[in-house]
Amino acid sequence: MRIAKEAWPFAGPVGALSALALALGHPLVAAALLPVLGFTLWFFRDPERVAPAAADALLSPADGRIIRSGPGSISIFMSLVDVHVCRSPLAGRVASVEHVPGRFLAAFRDPASEQNERVSIVVDGGPRPVRLALVAGLLARRIVCKVAPGQQLQAGERIGLIRFGSRVDLFLPPGARPLVALGERVVAGRTPVARCAAGPGAAPRSEREDGSEPVPSGSATRGFPI
Repeated sequence: MRIAKEAWPFAGPVGALSALALALGHPLVAAALLPVLGFTLWFFRDPERVAPAAADALLSPADGRIIRSGPGSISIFMSLVDVHVCRSPLAGRVASVEHVPGRFLAAFRDPASEQNERVSIVVDGGPRPVRLALVAGLLARRIVCKVAPGQQLQAGERIGLIRFGSRVDLFLPPGARPLVALGERVVAGRTPVARCAAGPGAAPRSEREDGSEPVPSGSATRGFPI
């Protein structure tokens, strides 16, 4: 499995300490460090994924659970056990990237969207730009953004990484309808989370990929422990 390069500042020292302990005749210390090394590498796993062909759908930008789903936005909470590599929800050009300093509230709380440190990215895929925010959390103090204005992206392409648990907010363009419900698990670059209107004035489709009905248009939030 591919490991994100952001793992090595953490995994490297742990691996070196384990090797040093073994060389100095402390096998128990070396063995005790191996689970830490294993968890670090597993946390930074970066699996290869192929985005489904769905021109009018927005894909999930993150792995995790849906904690908000409404006509205006969808929020995904990433726990420590989720893949933390974030992906573009659509194909298009990066219109802007903005770092917003802020607090480090628990990511599952509603105020985190507006008060926490975050990186806001706008992707212009036409006919309407889509904005998403990579939001830092209580433990996540580092957002790694891997895109820049003017860059062309494919749907599902890697755009960044948030370390140690956080959330991603996806702000839906007018006419877009959510396809996911509260508590549902989603996979970055694979799960369609909203369907967009085909163009200005076009009526959005209301059914999901599997033919079932979409979630109600009201927005709500559910908390999950960080």
